[in-house]
Amino acid sequence: MSELAIFGGQPVRKKLFPAYRVIGQEEKDAVNRVMDSGILSRYLGCWHDDFYGGPEVRSLEKEWSEYFGVKHAMVVNSCTSGLIAAIGAVGISFGDEVIVSPYTMAASATAPLWYGGIPVFADIEPEHFCLDPVSVRAKITERTKAIIVVDIFGQPYDAEAINAIAKEHNLIVIEDCAQAPGAKYRGRFAGTLGDVGVFSLNYHKHIHTGEGGIVVTNNDKLAERVRLICNHAEAVVEDKGVADLTNMVGLNFRLTEIQAAIGREQLKKLDRLTKERIDNCSYLTGRLNGFPGIRSPRVRAESSHVYYVQPFLYNENEAGVERNKFIAAVKAELPVTELREAEGQQISCGYAKPLYLLPLFQKRIAFGNNGYPFNSAAATVSYQKGICPVTERLYEKELFLHEFMRPPATRDDLDDVVRAFQKVYEFKDELKKNDEQ
Repeated sequence: MSELAIFGGQPVRKKLFPAYRVIGQEEKDAVNRVMDSGILSRYLGCWHDDFYGGPEVRSLEKEWSEYFGVKHAMVVNSCTSGLIAAIGAVGISFGDEVIVSPYTMAASATAPLWYGGIPVFADIEPEHFCLDPVSVRAKITERTKAIIVVDIFGQPYDAEAINAIAKEHNLIVIEDCAQAPGAKYRGRFAGTLGDVGVFSLNYHKHIHTGEGGIVVTNNDKLAERVRLICNHAEAVVEDKGVADLTNMVGLNFRLTEIQAAIGREQLKKLDRLTKERIDNCSYLTGRLNGFPGIRSPRVRAESSHVYYVQPFLYNENEAGVERNKFIAAVKAELPVTELREAEGQQISCGYAKPLYLLPLFQKRIAFGNNGYPFNSAAATVSYQKGICPVTERLYEKELFLHEFMRPPATRDDLDDVVRAFQKVYEFKDELKKNDEQ
């Protein structure tokens, strides 16, 4: 009988890991408060005081802007909606190019398409996984209008370098900080480092409202345009006296009063929840870094990391086993996690498939059947495999991620994770032998 669970042996742990739960009595009381008020939403899609929503929405926006030290905060119904609104607000038009990351949730790269913009993929940093400033600079053309940076896995982008490039070329920086609420770069919060920042309140983020998002900016004009796009701009601009009608076809990206009330309570928990993640990751780093071929990436200088997930770099030559086989064996030693939120955390190889390899980009068709919007500049933008070698290398063999550090994980839980790695290392020859058969 094999020792490894993947070949029929007994696993290190059978008990499910604690499910990630951040909703408590405070949120229940907040929901009841809204229900008792009878006001589940108070938005009007016309120029009226209620254009700005109800009391919970306005309170969440005020509290969010105060916490993050930013002038404007606008709630939306998702981070995706916020990214689309931000792209529209900065004036992206048909044929404009927007530099994006290939290694993130797809919405970060597809948002420009809604206004006819063309996503241009730059490569990422091998150590921090955010957009590489050198690659960004190389992708700039006369059609480039903006850069969407992503604070991937919980760490801010290289704001000094990329913001300088943007200033040099008169580009807008939109910061997707969905995975990094509370992280800082040189004393400033992620989300406030570019021209516009977009947070997520999706159910598996650090704090959440089920679904939701928040757009932040210090720019008065951009704030106004985001609000208009999120709430039926075309019906408001005339009465409000808006002169620039670019992209002023509005949508309904509004958040409900119930979600906003939950968000207010969640914001109060952000410091504690991020500290627990950081402490747990520090504990695991100290124990997993000792294994051959496994290394925790360095955190960017003068930055903090809030660990939406914890990344590790993997060197198969040093480990002696190909990454996918090794991680599959580790997963087999730990409980099944088919329903992540109900059954606990997970561990995985790589991350998202490089986005330019998705059918959307390979076939160059997004809206309609005539190749829109790629038919504006498709000949000059490449989506072929190989355009972002660092991204592909990380995806294919050099990176793995886990979520075991999420609250309310205990030291005993984390020790079981370490024991799973220890066991696979101890019996890794079984993996090699099985591969040879």
